[in-house]
Amino acid sequence: MRRSSLPPASSGRGLALALVLSTTALLATGTPAGAEKTRPTRTAPARTPPALVLDPAETRRPQAPETTLPAPVRQALAEVGIPAESLAVRAFPLDDPASGLVWQAERPMVPGSVIKLLTAAVALDRLGTELRPRTELLADAPLLQGVLDGPLYLRGAGDGDFDTAALWSLLRQLRLSGVQTLAQGVVLDRSLFSPARPDLVTPPFDETPNFAYNVVPDALLLDGGVQQLELRSAGTGALQARLPDWPQVEVDTRAVALAEAPCRHWDVLPLTFRFLPPPAGAPALPPRLILEGRFPVSCEQKPWLQALDRQWVLAFTLRQLWQSLGGELRGEIRDGVTPAAARVLQAHGGRPLAESLRGALKRSDNLQLRLLYQRLGAAASDGANAASTQDRAALATQAWLAQNGLDSAGLVLDNGAGLSRTERISADALARLIRHMVRSPRAPEWLSGLPVAGVDGTLRRRFVGAPAQGRARLKTGTLRDVVSLAGVVQDGRGRTWVLAVMLNDEAAGWAGRPVLDQLVNWLASRR
Repeated sequence: MRRSSLPPASSGRGLALALVLSTTALLATGTPAGAEKTRPTRTAPARTPPALVLDPAETRRPQAPETTLPAPVRQALAEVGIPAESLAVRAFPLDDPASGLVWQAERPMVPGSVIKLLTAAVALDRLGTELRPRTELLADAPLLQGVLDGPLYLRGAGDGDFDTAALWSLLRQLRLSGVQTLAQGVVLDRSLFSPARPDLVTPPFDETPNFAYNVVPDALLLDGGVQQLELRSAGTGALQARLPDWPQVEVDTRAVALAEAPCRHWDVLPLTFRFLPPPAGAPALPPRLILEGRFPVSCEQKPWLQALDRQWVLAFTLRQLWQSLGGELRGEIRDGVTPAAARVLQAHGGRPLAESLRGALKRSDNLQLRLLYQRLGAAASDGANAASTQDRAALATQAWLAQNGLDSAGLVLDNGAGLSRTERISADALARLIRHMVRSPRAPEWLSGLPVAGVDGTLRRRFVGAPAQGRARLKTGTLRDVVSLAGVVQDGRGRTWVLAVMLNDEAAGWAGRPVLDQLVNWLASRR
């Protein structure tokens, strides 16, 4: 790990900067592949990088912001035919927020996944870094000679890591405690969020609702709501498909036609899924998954998809696990709400918020951030009469911004993860949020989730060999017509810059990324 010494901080501002640079270094935690190693040796003491030297005179010198886009950015826009009016930029040195670069910075834009930075900031502050979601087994009936004479309640907590192994552990502990027979079935409690099943009332975001990034979570989602589907086609014949972890499910591909298309384009061809559970009167019949549409010829793929109904998956898994542990389950598995008087029999704690958030931001995990946004709403006292948990999360976010003196003009919130075409935020508001968090006590946890340019996360293959490699921590955002970046960049003098840039254009998804990269590299090279 590359470390640097810090000069003593002589003021609150210097101390804040020292904290940021010491906890993030704005650099990778290792040397990028192919990059020259700069680790100090015994014979060659390390030189203190310029980033750690703050000139007090410079911090006091007021400078007006530049209002013209840098030449490399203008050229990149011209090369792809995107008008400059599609771009919004706010960049400034961390210690001089009145200067820097301003371009349409007050204009509300569709942010994409950079809005995750706001969700993460509010959640870390309001919920706390050590908060662990607790999925619980409860009962309000007595246990007599191994028989629970009442329903068993499985209450969800919005744990994005809750999987089959965690469910097995819960049930195993219940069996070891002496419970053998569940005489009145199991009640699945998703009531932490309102509505309890957001997936049933949320319109599809795009044409591929079955893909993992499109999962709309509830408070008791098992295995992220997805299953692995193996798809294989040859030059002739039908598509072969199976669910390796669900051999009891018959996969019917008779309605899928093979298409002369590159295998890498399989996900843009129309392919739909229809799940048919066994009829109520014929439980011995196998469940069926029916595929319809087109798939490339001579192609093999193993995607994780929302192929099966989540209620059926949870109920089937629970029943099988309980029986494998030697338990007996009578009655049905159904939805419901846990009585207030129920006692906790067993509980499973998820990872602390700061720990789970780091990976979720690095890989831009929509599911985890949507769950976090809902958990924020569930815990909020703001807007107690709001129609939904998501609305309460929006009110709590607005209140947090106001409490911290941050501008929310033009802000429109949706699901907190950026998978939205209605969310809006200005580059200036986003940049000021970044500055606030970099100087806050939550800076280490918040900044640790930002991908390092050319090193990890969603920037692992981006900026490799460029001036910004290892010198920027930036959250990415990508939709069909949106690309964005937001975070911090170290310039050629070692000075830390805050950056928020968003490009909204119908060509953004396929042509806009080089424009943003030019801006980041321009900042990283600035002296």
